Amino acid sequence: MIVGVPKEIKSDEYRVAMLPVGAEELTTAGHTVLFESGAGLGSGISDAQYSAAGATIVESAATIWGRAEMIVKVKEPQRAEWPLMRPEQILFTYFHFAADEALTQAVIKSRITAIAYETIRDAKGTLPLLTPMSEVAGRMSIQEGAKYLERPQEGRGILLAGVPGVAPAEVAVLGGGIVGSNAARVAAGLGANVRILDINLDRLRYLDDIMPPNVTTLYSDRHTILESVLAADLVIGAILITGARAPRLVRRQDLARMKHGAVIVDVAIDQGGCIETSRPTTHREPTYVVDGVVHYCVTNMPGAVGRTSTYALNNVTLPYVLQFANHGWQDVAKTNPGIAEGVNVDRGRVTNKAVATTFGLSLASL
Repeated sequence: MIVGVPKEIKSDEYRVAMLPVGAEELTTAGHTVLFESGAGLGSGISDAQYSAAGATIVESAATIWGRAEMIVKVKEPQRAEWPLMRPEQILFTYFHFAADEALTQAVIKSRITAIAYETIRDAKGTLPLLTPMSEVAGRMSIQEGAKYLERPQEGRGILLAGVPGVAPAEVAVLGGGIVGSNAARVAAGLGANVRILDINLDRLRYLDDIMPPNVTTLYSDRHTILESVLAADLVIGAILITGARAPRLVRRQDLARMKHGAVIVDVAIDQGGCIETSRPTTHREPTYVVDGVVHYCVTNMPGAVGRTSTYALNNVTLPYVLQFANHGWQDVAKTNPGIAEGVNVDRGRVTNKAVATTFGLSLASL
């Protein structure tokens, strides 16, 4: 199989979809790897390292899209890449379709097979290709939130940890999954008072056992959400419904009652955001203010720490890339239902229930 790795062109995206070891594993197995020149530089990996591992360095992204049978990326195809997608081609990347109807329609029309990192499940029912980036984003959310709480960034002028004689910040984390638990752990480690809200009581019991004393777990309902948000200096949106749009838990009218200069970091923005006033931002222009509340809604947070994120992502994606290349995605999906869940669109047909439901499309079986 010819496997192509183009350079990521999303704004301030520094990750790359394959490490040199991936190129070596694939070429050793008899496959061809086409790698766009410079694609690894954002993660500190040179063309020479890929070439030494067996990859063929290509100057043009169009050449890679035109020749490769399987494209491996990090982020969803950007508008400039949509015309390059070819029927029968496999595209293996993060898609987050529920947040972007135009992307969904472009992929359907292209008749590619879209296999989404974020909906593949393992034998335990977890999301192994989403987990490492959720860990990065969760930890980064506190790092970024702490920065934007500073007064020059239009925040409240709050030090997350406080100092002796001065209270620490109040942090509300909406969602107790991978993002939320990582955010809470980092915030608590810095000394903030943290609340984690979730609707899964078993998850809350688990978090209550493992978190330090300055973390409180709360069942998430409209009243506890509002109470926690109004008390918070920093709100972390960490909601995930696999493949579907995130529910909007904080309403537009709630912002006027929040503390002036409070900060919202909506990590769920990839899936549409869980704050009604959230809209996608970039690392170059990461924030905006609504009713005195700073919003940070960057859609590719882990891209800012490209080297860490690239290695974390490739640790989990490479085994799947090898399976698809060696055996074909159809045979792999037939024997592994968790991988079949990753196939969101197959040659013009929507095969993921959440995506079909979100946009009112017909659902097809594989």
